[in-house]
Amino acid sequence: MQEYTTLAAIDLGSNSFHLQVGRVEGEQLFYLDSLKEPVRLAGGLTADKRLDEASQQRALDCLARFGERLQGMPSGAVRAVGTSALRVAKNAPAFLDKARQALGFEIEIVAGREEARLIYLGVAHSLPLDEAPRLVVDIGGGSTECIIGKGYEPRERESLRMGCVVFTNRFFADGKLDKVAWKAAETAARVEAHAVAGQFHRSRWEHAVGSSGTAKALAEICLQNGQSDGAITLDGLKWLRDRLVKAGSLERLEVDGLKADRRPVIAGGAAVMYALFQELGIQEMAAAQGAMREGILWDLLGRVHDHDMRDLTVTQFMRRYHVEGRQARRVERLATRLYRSLDSAASPDALRYLTWAAKLHEVGISIAHSGYHKHGAYILENADMPGFSRRDQVRLASLVRTSRGGLGKVALSDDDALWPMILCLRLSVLFHQARSPVELPVMRLRCEDGHCVLRLSAAWLAANPLTQTALQEEVAMWQDVRPAVRLAAVRAV
Repeated sequence: MQEYTTLAAIDLGSNSFHLQVGRVEGEQLFYLDSLKEPVRLAGGLTADKRLDEASQQRALDCLARFGERLQGMPSGAVRAVGTSALRVAKNAPAFLDKARQALGFEIEIVAGREEARLIYLGVAHSLPLDEAPRLVVDIGGGSTECIIGKGYEPRERESLRMGCVVFTNRFFADGKLDKVAWKAAETAARVEAHAVAGQFHRSRWEHAVGSSGTAKALAEICLQNGQSDGAITLDGLKWLRDRLVKAGSLERLEVDGLKADRRPVIAGGAAVMYALFQELGIQEMAAAQGAMREGILWDLLGRVHDHDMRDLTVTQFMRRYHVEGRQARRVERLATRLYRSLDSAASPDALRYLTWAAKLHEVGISIAHSGYHKHGAYILENADMPGFSRRDQVRLASLVRTSRGGLGKVALSDDDALWPMILCLRLSVLFHQARSPVELPVMRLRCEDGHCVLRLSAAWLAANPLTQTALQEEVAMWQDVRPAVRLAAVRAV
């Protein structure tokens, strides 16, 4: 695994974009410089869930500045993660093409529960190690994550569809801060929070911590106005609610400790926090320094030190879906060996995905043997998989879906980089269809201009007529598709 002395994390939040750079010293991270810009991406979502041109341009300009700071850094040392606004935007794929070009690095979109895991990781590393259960709340621009964890391990994770930008636009869009608007915002937030009230109630944790901008802003307001010694309190939130309503509008709002960049979204954030305090039984909440961007850094550190959360997730899935480990390892060994012979410069990343796909290609058997590759693909594309981005899961699902069966309806472009991996995985599954230890012949897979030929012993083929027939059918199967790499022939030598 490549060693890096510096790592960088980019959090493409629905309210602000953050860049955090850290220096690696053994198993520790020391934070260096950071950048933050209030892009308000969620504020640019139109009624039909599309990012408008203004918000896209703000985001691209910000990413170009981040990209300048990251010039010269290797791709493996940088991880950029998009959240709620990019999860819901219908035109996110087109925007992400431009965003990757502006930043100069890949950008992942993570599911809400994966976002929650990364938030908890960042918060936990900013606090003294404590085995007492803690509640972590992160009110972002478009979503709110609630997590209960011990030490560095999150136990419960949920993502709620409410955030400071979304709620401000929904209930305070005209700048009015009256009782009617506040009550509507509070009620809507309480409805969302009530769905997880039992899961995150006060009886299940010992102390509460808030992360990111809204929590820090509310804590500072409570401190500056004598409502607490620096924590967010229920009384302090009630005091702020009254001040908001009394002001009547954002223009007339005067509150000590409220920064200019937080003013436009404070009403929505305060309403969401107040509802969480009411529904979850919170009386006081500390504000943490750590947040998602630090969590991304620590998760990236784990990856480069071979403590990849994705490996643990794959192992857990094998156990949960009763995958036969010996068969999975047999398929993995041959698939990766064939891939290395096909591409002597095979990247560690490609081999990693092929390994995971081989280990998980039978997760669907627990649902039904018939069409298990389709069941498995559905699981991998839709399940909560800690450590994996949405794009990661789609990639894995594609490999598993094509590990057997027809190829005619595969939704991949002809030059997709997955095709050689698909070929190697299919061949490995085919050779191990007996599901028992067998002595395989020496085989060579070679490609020229995309046409691949598999060479192996004529004597072995004659002794294994079932496999020989299956190989002939496999060659015929590939004739119906036109990817950049395909099986053209099997030759006995």
